[in-house]
Amino acid sequence: MKLGIMQPYFFPYIGYWQLINAVDVFVVYDNIQYTKKGWFNRNRILQNGMSKTFSVALTKDHAYKNVCERFISNEYKREKLISIIKNSYNKAPFFYENVGIIEDIINYNDSNLFNYIYNSIVNLCNYYNINTQIVISSSLDIDHNLKGEEKVLEICKNLNCTSYINTIGGQKLYDKEKFKQQGIELSFIKTNPIEYVQFDNQFIENLSIIDVMMFNNKETVQKLLEQYILV
Repeated sequence: MKLGIMQPYFFPYIGYWQLINAVDVFVVYDNIQYTKKGWFNRNRILQNGMSKTFSVALTKDHAYKNVCERFISNEYKREKLISIIKNSYNKAPFFYENVGIIEDIINYNDSNLFNYIYNSIVNLCNYYNINTQIVISSSLDIDHNLKGEEKVLEICKNLNCTSYINTIGGQKLYDKEKFKQQGIELSFIKTNPIEYVQFDNQFIENLSIIDVMMFNNKETVQKLLEQYILV
């Protein structure tokens, strides 16, 4: 069984979805500390030929709280974000094909940050026929005080996985030999170079999946989900 584990991100870049698509079970952390500089509640789209960051406003709270303990502020105007996306992409070739699912996700009525992001992940997986089982980390019977590699190994053993796939950035964090000693094959997913036409602009990579959806039909996106190598 192939396993992937990631933090919950809102409309993340295509590499995130490639990881979900590459594994049999995907664990999404809910009991992980929220970080302001992370990508939990923000991402980037194309606006007037440039990268534009959008975010989900949160209520003020203690910095040490987990994602599942953070809440969306009343200052977050869903209709405003939808308007920004529509104004940025209304002339994109697949705007009308894909804008509906994006609107539904943004309009999801839940003030809990994790629930809001989790809903977006599940809905987009269903939309693109990604059949991976998604598990919430806090539901696992493990020592949740563990950190880093030790926690990942504990999750792997709990779910009886034989293969753990991490994003390419984890090469400096995880030791293949240590996983091998536990009977687990460790590999890293590396996205192949992906480029598509973004109006008449110079291509900007690694924008939100929203950008990919606006310039590619569903079948093309499903093919892009397979454009990676394991190292």
